[in-house]
Amino acid sequence: MDQDTAAAESEAPARPAGASPSRRTVMTMLAGGAAAAAGLRPSAPALAQGYPDRPVKILVPFAAGGPTDIIARLVATKLSDNLGKQFYVENMGGAGGNIGMAAAARSAPDGTTVLLASPSLVINPTLFQKVAFDPIKDFVPITVVSDSPNVYFVHPSVPAKSLKELIDLIKASPKTYTYATGGTGTVGHLAVEFLKLSYGLEATHVPFRGSGPSLQSIIGGHNQIGCMTLGTVVGLLDKVRALAVTSKARFPSAPDIPTIAEVGFPGQESATWQGFLVPAGTPQPIVDVLYAEITKAMEAPGVRERLVELGFTPILNKPDEFAAQIRAEHDKWAKVIREAKIEGQ
Repeated sequence: MDQDTAAAESEAPARPAGASPSRRTVMTMLAGGAAAAAGLRPSAPALAQGYPDRPVKILVPFAAGGPTDIIARLVATKLSDNLGKQFYVENMGGAGGNIGMAAAARSAPDGTTVLLASPSLVINPTLFQKVAFDPIKDFVPITVVSDSPNVYFVHPSVPAKSLKELIDLIKASPKTYTYATGGTGTVGHLAVEFLKLSYGLEATHVPFRGSGPSLQSIIGGHNQIGCMTLGTVVGLLDKVRALAVTSKARFPSAPDIPTIAEVGFPGQESATWQGFLVPAGTPQPIVDVLYAEITKAMEAPGVRERLVELGFTPILNKPDEFAAQIRAEHDKWAKVIREAKIEGQ
């Protein structure tokens, strides 16, 4: 007997011993059996009725003020309004996001803790010798709400006017050029390492603690090359020369920058995404409610426009699509990290 049937029988009025079941009882039992045989189950709202009955924490594994934090707060406000319970953001930074992601993995699987993660979820298990979470086994994906492509750019003193010209310069003068990123193991860093491995390039990585300082180092001419999220660079494109975005299509707020495939390097696409997950074991009805409500929040007036202003593309893929993305990116970046011999700091 499944749990739903047991619950239904426990709530039914008692019958005198030996009495025949009523016609209504028989029909209910037959209907339940038919539903079970067909693999049907009540709708998610019915099973998750009353959720949430407590405040819900959206855990951001980074400091406040970054893109993941901004998006978390946008969505939290809409969820609070729509569901009538407080959704609040808690920042738990440190160790490249490992502390917050491990805390989310250990949280009760009851829908009261939701993680908003970035690609560090799939990168860090290979980048670091040991992390206290498994990106595939410890979480149930809900949806990727947005992503931002990387953009390759150079200081204006670099003579390259295209990514191909830059690659030719690097090949002609190995180890001469330096590229700055927001840190070891960021998507921008791994994207450059992937390009280097693919085309036999030698350039020196200069990691910074954040995209802001790395961008300023290039604007100041201390480093020649950059690769970081378009959202970081989009407001300063007049101070650098953008060569290509790593998305499959040109970005609406920077339509003059060609895609990396357009300039002759297909297969080099990459992006920094933000996706919601819950701890493994969270009941599917709660996952369904969160997916529906996060989708609704993202489609509210002004939210999408705000994301585009920040350099992000609204995504909203399905849970199974997000799960497939996690597996694919975990394997892709693990290969790059191992071949380039990158170690977390």
